[in-house]
Amino acid sequence: MFAMFIVNDLHGISGGTWALIICTAFSLLVTLWVLGRPPIMPFIGGSVSISFGALTLITGDPMWVQIQVTLFNALVAFLLWIGLRAERNFFRFVFHKTFHFTEEGWHNLTRNAALFFLATAVANEAVWFGFGDAHIIALNRVFTGIDIWILFKIFIVMPATVVFFWWQVRLLQKHRQPNALMYGGSRNSIAD
Repeated sequence: MFAMFIVNDLHGISGGTWALIICTAFSLLVTLWVLGRPPIMPFIGGSVSISFGALTLITGDPMWVQIQVTLFNALVAFLLWIGLRAERNFFRFVFHKTFHFTEEGWHNLTRNAALFFLATAVANEAVWFGFGDAHIIALNRVFTGIDIWILFKIFIVMPATVVFFWWQVRLLQKHRQPNALMYGGSRNSIAD
C-alpha cells in the first residue's frame, strides 16, 4: 500500500496499481523462497489483489482495486463464520501445532476475527464510496477520493489491524493450555 500511495501520487492510479501488483508479486515470491512452500492466506490475498489490480488496469477504473478489499475481507469473515458453525475452526487448523489454546480460546479468536474482517469490509466500502468524488485541499495539495482511500488503508486500517491482533493475543493468554497438554502427555512423560 505504501508503494501504491507514493506511485499514485507521482503517476496516477495506473502507476499506483502497477506498483501494487509488482510489490505483491515480489513479496509472494520472496515468501515462497523463504518458506519453501506457498502459505495459504498470503497467496489467496495476493492473488485477489493482483487479479483486481489487473481489472483496474484493463478498465481504467480504480473501483476494482478498491472493492477488492471489501470483497476479500467479507469473504474471509464469511468463511471464518461458516467454519465456526461447522466446527471447523480455521485458526486452530492452521496454528494448532504452534499455539496451544482451549477450544473456547480458538472459538473467541475466530469469532472476533470474523467480526473484525466484516467491520473492515464495511468501513472500506464506506470510505471508497463516500469519498469517491472528493477533492479535499490539505497540506498545499488536492487529495482525491483514491488518495483518501489509500491514506485510510495506510493510517487507519493497517494500525487497527495490528492493534486488533495484539489485543487478541493478549485475550488468548487466559486460554493457553498448560505445558503438559502441549506435548500430549503428563509432566513426567519425558522421564518415562
